[in-house]
Amino acid sequence: MPGKNKPGPLGTPADLSAISAAFIPASAAGAMEPYGSGHIHETYRLRGGGAADPGYILQRINTGIFPDVPKLMENITRVTAHVRRRLAAIPGCDPDREVLTVIPARDGRPFLLDESGSYWRCYRFIEHLDAGERPQTPGQAFEAGRVFGRFIDLLSDLPPTSLHVIIPRFHDVEFRLEQFHAARHADLLGRSAAATAEIAFVAERAEAMKLILELGRRGRLRLRVTHNDTKFNNVLFDRRGKGLCPVDLDTVMPGYAATDFGDAVRSAASSAREDELDPTGIRVNLDVFSELARGFLFSLGAGLDAEETGTLAFGAKLLTFMVGLRFLTDHLAGDVYFKTARPEHNLQRARAQFALLADMERHFSAMEEIVGTAVSKLSGG
Repeated sequence: MPGKNKPGPLGTPADLSAISAAFIPASAAGAMEPYGSGHIHETYRLRGGGAADPGYILQRINTGIFPDVPKLMENITRVTAHVRRRLAAIPGCDPDREVLTVIPARDGRPFLLDESGSYWRCYRFIEHLDAGERPQTPGQAFEAGRVFGRFIDLLSDLPPTSLHVIIPRFHDVEFRLEQFHAARHADLLGRSAAATAEIAFVAERAEAMKLILELGRRGRLRLRVTHNDTKFNNVLFDRRGKGLCPVDLDTVMPGYAATDFGDAVRSAASSAREDELDPTGIRVNLDVFSELARGFLFSLGAGLDAEETGTLAFGAKLLTFMVGLRFLTDHLAGDVYFKTARPEHNLQRARAQFALLADMERHFSAMEEIVGTAVSKLSGG
């Protein structure tokens, strides 16, 4: 999720050259340029030294969002190494393109702490197609679901307890509700009066949205290693449209399959942008939902139990509610976390998420039936 905490100014291009040299020999490095549109880290693409070399991604890590970089990078190196070992044992796989490759600094650590106190990391660049914010074809939706499901499956034998919890209570709806209530009661900028409909929307659904949390507490849902930020644009595609691997692994930590599936649906199956100004026409695209479910279950279905598959459709409602709740909370608190481009931007984002959730509620039986049919086909039913 985008945040306002940003590192300070870098300085001169020579600074970047010195940083890159801590990871890559000068003879292997080509031109460097700013890369991507992310709001969290400061990202550069470093071209390779030869035509056949795809190059590298160099990032200055935002310690305002991720203050414990050693633990963050310990998680990422453990997860990518585990996936690479699993892929290496599968005929036809290409680990260099199907999982991120962390490039260690000269001292062997998976990050660099520079003289100014900034942390840096480096990955191998993976050539890919820019697929945009939402799928343009049913095949892309299937591939996104397949990639996210496969990621969980490849990590199914890695104990969740082996990873650090990088952002505590990240997908804990009770915690998000606590934050919301605190912001609403403080009402520092007097914004609650203009958000009464959205506040009421939250109150009507708050208890029902605790289902997955309660099932987890009772031990009825398996705790897994999950991605936890499964937006559509966090999947890389090759030039033919086949999904390669997930990126943005900062939030990989213990979680539930339903929340990974749910966030993929929230981001990919909406008919509109996340900050759509007119929420009245926002709908859940059931064709995209169906393909996401088919892809996710194609990769992971055999490894899920009935309780897990039974919560997948609900996961879409939960994550849409929770992201809308976070936008609303930030609006009431004075826009202190999410980057905004205009007045009431966070309120508009919340309205868009709640409109999507309302349409999911109207079509929830169909969503559950789609998941059930996909599960049945996998089991030969």
